Amino acid sequence: MNPSPPPSPLTAPASTDSPAAKEISNNNTVRNGCPFPPLAAKLGAPLASNLRNDGTSHPVGPTPSNLAGFWALIAVQFQNAFSDNALKWLVSFLVLETALTKQQRDFWFVLVVPLLFAVPFLLFSIPGGYFADKYSKRSVTLGVKYLELIVMGLATFALARNRIDLAAAALFLACTQGAIFGPTKYGLLPELLPESKLSWGNGIIELTTLLSAIFAALAGGFLAEHFRGRQVWSGVVFLSLTIVGLLISLRITRVPAADPARQFDWNVPREFFVETRRLWRNNTLRVAVLANTFFWFLGSLLLLNIVLYATDILRVDDQHSSYLLAALSLGIGIGSFLAGYASGGKIEHGMVLPGLIGITVMAAILSYPGLNFVTVAVLLALLGTAGGFFVVPVNALIQRIPAPEEKGRTIAVANLLSFVGVALQPLAQYAMLRLGHPDPSRVFLVAAAMALVMGVILTRMMPDLGRRALDWTRLRPRATL
Repeated sequence: MNPSPPPSPLTAPASTDSPAAKEISNNNTVRNGCPFPPLAAKLGAPLASNLRNDGTSHPVGPTPSNLAGFWALIAVQFQNAFSDNALKWLVSFLVLETALTKQQRDFWFVLVVPLLFAVPFLLFSIPGGYFADKYSKRSVTLGVKYLELIVMGLATFALARNRIDLAAAALFLACTQGAIFGPTKYGLLPELLPESKLSWGNGIIELTTLLSAIFAALAGGFLAEHFRGRQVWSGVVFLSLTIVGLLISLRITRVPAADPARQFDWNVPREFFVETRRLWRNNTLRVAVLANTFFWFLGSLLLLNIVLYATDILRVDDQHSSYLLAALSLGIGIGSFLAGYASGGKIEHGMVLPGLIGITVMAAILSYPGLNFVTVAVLLALLGTAGGFFVVPVNALIQRIPAPEEKGRTIAVANLLSFVGVALQPLAQYAMLRLGHPDPSRVFLVAAAMALVMGVILTRMMPDLGRRALDWTRLRPRATL
């Protein structure tokens, strides 16, 4: 990084021997110097995410007086996620209509379209982190919405001319602006919300994001069917939604730039490895990023497998396939919402292992033969609920641990790594298809085994997860992170 970043809480390994760690583990009484004295006194423990390894606090922005800016961010995020996902599903359904053989379907639907959706996040998450640190996150949001107008204009032209290649290019560009927006939207949460509402805010943003994905999957099928032969109207819909999102983004609270002196490093791979090494020195942050990457990989694997399961095993049409996708997405959203409230005004990582256990059990049951449509939908909803409890504390940790001037770059690295997981999914699933696994039901069993292994890995990396899980599930008093 040029110049070198300022000292941060991530520049030394997290250790149980450090003053901050001892202070946390002993659950000492809050001192008067705590940046959030009323909240800390209420919780009875200092905030680990607000402490450097030497025991000092990094500066924290003022507590917001209202939530209007937060709700504007939620609305903009909902529109952005809906448009990107609806365009993805529309392109997917158009590909399915034009593919001639099952091999072509597998190649385009399982490999090409998911990669178009994932690769931009690998390429542009690090620049997105730079923008989030260098400039006001509100200004970055507005810039992203203007870029989205241009992209949806291209999508409209492609759909009007029935050019699947140009529509695929528009999908790539739409995901590019989404990759740039990612560090900004998650970095805005701790700037728009007080500490006590951060887990709640993550629950809300996960719920609305997953609801947007549900509606997008349904909308993609509807647009493909309703505007068949006149897809220009689908483009008009996307353009209209972008204009609405731009207008709403003007309501986001003005916030200062976190690190206006930051210089852009044109050697993006080098910056990625530098930031990853810095991030990796903090054990809690390392666990959170690994868990987040796994969540995105597993979610992508399950979403695509649901479509194949519905087609090849349940023998249902595209509409019923969309219902199953909606069941999983709604489950994650509801689980995230409930986890935000169950956190009790703190970052509760005691929910991580119970959530992972729920994923494992539900995925294993889904591999049983002879399940009917309703049973599969219920099991997917329960699996998603468990996923919500797993991911909310993970996201809150990634947002809260870094110092304010480092949030953008840290979230950018976390986003990039999560989409490494997303990008690996189509490669893994296409390889399984080519190797001839018996049917998509076996993929659920593979997913269950992966979740089980990940639980073991996370527990070995952070043994405290097991104790905190027992504390949380037994409803015993527990310390905040």
